Amino acid sequence: MPATSNAQRRISRLATLTAVHRAFHWLHLHQPQLRQWQLEMVRIPAPTFDESARASWFLNRFRDLGLINIHLDDAGNALAELSPIDISAESTHSESAPCILLSAHLDTVFPASTPTEPTEQNDTPRIYAPGICDNGAGLTALLAIAAALRYANITPPIPILFAANVGEEGEGDLRGMRHLFERGPYRTRIATAIVLEGGGNSAVVTRALGSLRFRVTVTGPGGHSWADAGAPNPILILSQALARVADLKLPTDPLTTINVGHISGGTSINSIPESATALLDLRSTDPTQLISTANDLHRIFNDIITTQSTTNSPSKLHIETIGNRPAAALPDDSPILHTLRAVDRHLTLRTEPRLGSTDANIPLSRGIPAVALGSGGNGGGIHTLQEWYDPTGRETALRRILLTLLDTLDTVATATDDHPTP
Repeated sequence: MPATSNAQRRISRLATLTAVHRAFHWLHLHQPQLRQWQLEMVRIPAPTFDESARASWFLNRFRDLGLINIHLDDAGNALAELSPIDISAESTHSESAPCILLSAHLDTVFPASTPTEPTEQNDTPRIYAPGICDNGAGLTALLAIAAALRYANITPPIPILFAANVGEEGEGDLRGMRHLFERGPYRTRIATAIVLEGGGNSAVVTRALGSLRFRVTVTGPGGHSWADAGAPNPILILSQALARVADLKLPTDPLTTINVGHISGGTSINSIPESATALLDLRSTDPTQLISTANDLHRIFNDIITTQSTTNSPSKLHIETIGNRPAAALPDDSPILHTLRAVDRHLTLRTEPRLGSTDANIPLSRGIPAVALGSGGNGGGIHTLQEWYDPTGRETALRRILLTLLDTLDTVATATDDHPTP
């Protein structure tokens, strides 16, 4: 395949450049610094919708590294650039030039009250802390790449936009990435996106798993469990509907799933509740099936409400969409995928395409090339209080990210009649 052969030649050339070797050298020597950054950031709580403290920490690190145009955008994303224009000429920087986005999400699934002090063990490189891998590993890699580029004095042919973004997890609904691509000033400039997500060396998310998330609320008049017996009970109505949801025959091709992640309602054992609420997460690899199954959910809840309501004591149903992550896929002939395969061959890694729900969903759904890459090492207990991360082997993944970024910069710059990195 000519495109792959060309990519292999480009990567072989890149890997011989003195500046690239200097960047590799920084990554090799500064693994203790990366560990220290990771320990510092994980101590700062960053629940979805409250990432500001960790974002401020990132702005300070971006300043330490000598990046430019450092700021928080309107969504709360911490942004900075490494530009082909000299820092002293920042004011003349073109606001229309294409750029490459390198990002990692700030937020965790844990509430602000969660203890986040990391635990280390003397006889193992593992670190234990909520969020230490997802996405402490990705955020550390973001800083590592910026630091290595600056140390090696690598000037990109087009700007690199570094983003520590908000709102990737749960009900954040990819709000930080949505802002970048839908409303932010970079929305027309980002030519390709590379998302750094968790650990691992060889996986690459090229297919975006679609999801729809709903908050379903059933309400009624409520009352006393004895005096008002017979009034519609929202908890029982909701439970009957969820039992029917559980009986839905979901397809395996395209793979489709439904999860009920949270139920709430009621005030006491001897009160008929006035309301009951459930949070539902629907996922599918196919956007058409996603909508079809969502319609099935609505039909089930509407039918239950209709059959359980009475004229004197009506029940009401409210279904609110609280998440909509679009399904999409990176074309197999995308230049960044050719680049990544060539990089993996150079590093003797096996490229492992994956399906996932990440920040890459947004650019992929808009037809913008994007991948989500692991940031090295290994992790476990993701989204639990027992989450852990082992940075062993992280350097290989960082080289992978760096080479992929550099070649993508040159590829996009060449396609837009700019000059590739010498």
